Amino acid sequence: MPVYEYKALDSKGKPNTGVVDADTPREAREKLRKRQIFVTSMTANDGSDKTKGKKKALTDKATMGGATAGISAMFQNPRRQEITALTRQLATLLSAGIPLVDSLNALVQQVESKDVEKALRNIREDVQSGISFADSLARHPVFFSPLYTNMVKAGEASGALDDILKRLAAFMYAQNKMKNRVMAALTYPMIMCFAGAGVVTFLLTFVVPKITKVITKRGGPLPAPTMLLLAIQNIFVNYWWVMLTLGIVTLVVYQSIVSTEKGALWRDTWKLKLPIFGELFRKQSVSRFATTFSTLLRSGIQATECLIILQNVVDNKLLSNVLKTVRERIIEGTDISTPLKQSGVFPPVVGYMIAVGEQSGQLEDILEKISESYDEEVEITTAKVTSLIEPVIIIVLAVIVGFIVLAVVMPLVSGFKM
Repeated sequence: MPVYEYKALDSKGKPNTGVVDADTPREAREKLRKRQIFVTSMTANDGSDKTKGKKKALTDKATMGGATAGISAMFQNPRRQEITALTRQLATLLSAGIPLVDSLNALVQQVESKDVEKALRNIREDVQSGISFADSLARHPVFFSPLYTNMVKAGEASGALDDILKRLAAFMYAQNKMKNRVMAALTYPMIMCFAGAGVVTFLLTFVVPKITKVITKRGGPLPAPTMLLLAIQNIFVNYWWVMLTLGIVTLVVYQSIVSTEKGALWRDTWKLKLPIFGELFRKQSVSRFATTFSTLLRSGIQATECLIILQNVVDNKLLSNVLKTVRERIIEGTDISTPLKQSGVFPPVVGYMIAVGEQSGQLEDILEKISESYDEEVEITTAKVTSLIEPVIIIVLAVIVGFIVLAVVMPLVSGFKM
């Protein structure tokens, strides 16, 4: 059944837009008329090249800036929480014995986002026409990552789609929770940075010029701090456009570099070597790797296929290259732990724990333990980073404001000519 996008007026004459499914445009208009919605224009949303091109553009936007396609797009998508909730609800409906098409129809009726609603309608129509659920999800990569679609494919093959969806929803919820916890811990330092930048900008733009104008009129030699402040203020007020241009050019050049294979590898290698944040980035990637690997294995996906997905999950080109090497070594006949140990990138304890899991046949359980351990490490490291950042920001702001005050006060107390 086709899906139509419409623009209309309601019974009160207010603009109204949305989507409706019907066999023909006439039937769609009749459906809307019964709801007191009067159509002004209507177009078919049939998954044409134009629509796919628009979705591809949205996907490219989601992955721009060095983020890889795949699971990172799912987590960067602003509707990830809604997708998580829908996944949990779909699992519940399927567990209750409701057919997939009816379950999708129930989700369509309650979803809030228009884009997600259109995607679900198209998925429902695909399933009704005989396309597998996983393949229909793969047509909407903006909302459903390769991780998502591969797990659904495994669930369909094993006949345990409801269990797979429950596991997937729990995984997505845990990842969102970890990300939100990190962001919440860094919110206060970010606010302090913006507030401090605002105060310094206000001082240099409005306060300092008025005071320095009075000081310079008095004549006499100015102290070195005052002369430096005047030079900084002059650059800030008169050449701000130069700084803005340099900033934009630097950003564009950086993006063009990291969009290449070598550039992304350089950036991610450098990230892991940062004095304070490097360890946090490494632990986040390891936690994501262990959680996802365990979830995929429990879903019945082969280890070699898991590693293909994991190359995007870790969101770090250096770690991704290691996983690519691990996959190649597995195909050659080796185990998983040996190339991980030899990489020098993953912590040694991870390689040893995976070796124990392989030998005991409990790799999924071991990976879960690694994930739990590194989730705690991420939380502890985040708290440490935050506790270090806050006093550094305070000290930096105090030095800047103190310098401005010193540069303004010194001429007033130095006794030069009036």
